[in-house]
Amino acid sequence: MPHSLVLNVLPTSLIPSGYLTGKHLHALFLTLVSSVHQELGDRLHGQKTEKSFTLSSLQVSNRTRQDRTLQWEHKQSIPAETPCWWRISLLDDSLFSHLTPLWLNLNPTHPWHLGPANLQITSILGTAQSTQPWANFHSYAQLYEQASDDIRQLGFSLCTPATFRQGKYDSALPTRECVFHSLLNRWNRYSGIPFPETLIESLFPSFFDIRTELVNHPEGKWAGCVGTISYRILGDVDAIAIKQLNTLADFALYAGVGRKTPMGMGMIRRA
Repeated sequence: MPHSLVLNVLPTSLIPSGYLTGKHLHALFLTLVSSVHQELGDRLHGQKTEKSFTLSSLQVSNRTRQDRTLQWEHKQSIPAETPCWWRISLLDDSLFSHLTPLWLNLNPTHPWHLGPANLQITSILGTAQSTQPWANFHSYAQLYEQASDDIRQLGFSLCTPATFRQGKYDSALPTRECVFHSLLNRWNRYSGIPFPETLIESLFPSFFDIRTELVNHPEGKWAGCVGTISYRILGDVDAIAIKQLNTLADFALYAGVGRKTPMGMGMIRRA
């Protein structure tokens, strides 16, 4: 069952900008997991390729953007007592259940550490909120059952830079193959409801308002794409295929697309 959890976080001391990177937030997530299930934390730490979770960068609560993008890096420190939120999505059914003790026994005064800074997790949102579009959950069966079988326009907001592996190199261009193969591979890996590899052949880009952005990582700069893009289902396509493509579009909220999603990249949702 995919979960998209939003943790409301309050730093009790200043968070230096150097500790607001995807690498440090990834380490914080593994610390949270290990606090309730050490073996699971070790296993997630050892995963080198496809990972069953995604993470956002830390978001300052009062920051708003007209274009729906999120903050993917911090050039300045976050002062103490600044309300923030942090999105964690879980794709593997077993992950959420293993972490249930963490959610149920959350102590809002317990300090967690991000580098030298202390954080308090004051609350966790796990259901759809009118003021927080990143919190939600569905079973894989529900995602499929509730998906439309007649909507042919699939629009997305790329909210943090997305980059895609093509052969030996990375590409920031969100082609149908890059976006939908990413979604399809994750869906087929975790859902237990496999869709055919040929599913995307009827998709064609119909609108795009996108730009490239650079993201700093320890191994160098990554070029990613943010903005809005739509794909249209064209031709004689049966209702089942349309339903499957709409399922993948809805699944994007949880799965993200492209590379480095556990480091805050590739956060995407339907526009």
